[in-house]
Amino acid sequence: MVQERESGAGQGRLSRPLWLVLGFVFVALGFIGALLPLMPTTIFLILAAGCFARSSPRLEAWLLDHPRFGPTLVAWREQGAIPRKGKAMACAGMALGYGLFAWGARPGPWLAVGVAAAMLGCAWYVLSRPTAV
Repeated sequence: MVQERESGAGQGRLSRPLWLVLGFVFVALGFIGALLPLMPTTIFLILAAGCFARSSPRLEAWLLDHPRFGPTLVAWREQGAIPRKGKAMACAGMALGYGLFAWGARPGPWLAVGVAAAMLGCAWYVLSRPTAV
């Protein structure tokens, strides 16, 4: 007999299908991000792997064994590591996103500084992670 997890939260009868649906949504967003320049890919696939871990070991294994995305997901899961190219792309995307925000929205000084501070915090987090080999 399979034993239920004891964590209580999110382990009801409907939770497995919900995690499965969320996993597919995140995979779809990740693959869209692989095709569209300013949309992220890896974060959605990390979320998908987490959802599949709670709903479908077979789909989780498929994602972790994927020839293109699997090594990055495994490095994140095992070491919290991000490849050098991923760090560069993430920071470049944030800089470009901020530039487009500043140009398109023409925010007031406080909003501009607030958004810049948030993006710098995100960039600092990305750059502070170990570098995957």
